[in-house]
Amino acid sequence: MIGSSRTGRGHAHTGGRAAGAASAVAVLALVAVTAGCKAEPAGSAPAAPPASSSPTEDAKPGTDGTESATPTASAKPSSTPKATPKPTPKATPSADPQAKVLMATGSQGKQVRELQARLRQIGHFDRSPTGYYGSVTVTAVQSFQGKRGLSRTGKTDTVTWQKLLGMTHAPTAAELNPPTTRPAAKPDKRCMTGRVICISKNSRSLSWMIDGRVVSSMDVRFGSQYTPTREGTFSVYWKSRHHVSSIYHTAMPYAMFFSGGQAVHYSSDFAARGYSGASHGCVNVRDEGKIASLFAQVRNGDKVVVYK
Repeated sequence: MIGSSRTGRGHAHTGGRAAGAASAVAVLALVAVTAGCKAEPAGSAPAAPPASSSPTEDAKPGTDGTESATPTASAKPSSTPKATPKPTPKATPSADPQAKVLMATGSQGKQVRELQARLRQIGHFDRSPTGYYGSVTVTAVQSFQGKRGLSRTGKTDTVTWQKLLGMTHAPTAAELNPPTTRPAAKPDKRCMTGRVICISKNSRSLSWMIDGRVVSSMDVRFGSQYTPTREGTFSVYWKSRHHVSSIYHTAMPYAMFFSGGQAVHYSSDFAARGYSGASHGCVNVRDEGKIASLFAQVRNGDKVVVYK
């Protein structure tokens, strides 16, 4: 049919076979083109999304330097996209670079005692002042700093100290040196005559007594169940101001030995950790000022009574 429309009858007869072959090829080509429109070849790129599609949350408009996508129907068109406001970060207190540290872990002395007494006045220190800056004092200072919007370093710098001075009054003698954290026990009858270091395990207190009169009292700590402090009546046989244990290699300042290697002495560990620890049998005192005064008064031969 295609050959007859273009060449006429005579030419179609002589070239009939060629025309028939050309017609068959044209039909096959048409079928092949039609089949290819229905199946995409593997690996071809997917069709581009419609221009009206909105950007995803991971690719916010304008963040990659390109123009923002066409807004959706629900969005009000704008020539310039508005930047999403960023939340203002919450300010956190930072240490004053000009503040000078006055006291920190390991400090000891009168100023530490005053710090503890002042913190106790406003409810940040829950025990009697010891004069030693240990973990309990660090926690108390951090509590105070946090309440006042200061950096919680646990160190007493000039800014923290001035804040504390402005909120408290000068500690009284009783506030600086209370007799004991707990009430001292009624003295054992063996303590009622002479010069006696009277030590009660039940009340965990030591009373320095002369002829039945209590001169001073202080908190004490004893040995653990594995290294108990001996009970009974003894006497001080040796005083050593700067003693260091030859067994445990730890400092035992103001040591007053009364039974073998057991002594009454100052303990920085007791001052720092309180009753969460124990001694190796000695009677620990955590108030350095009081043990220093006791050491100065006690003589070799003075009686020591340890009882429950």
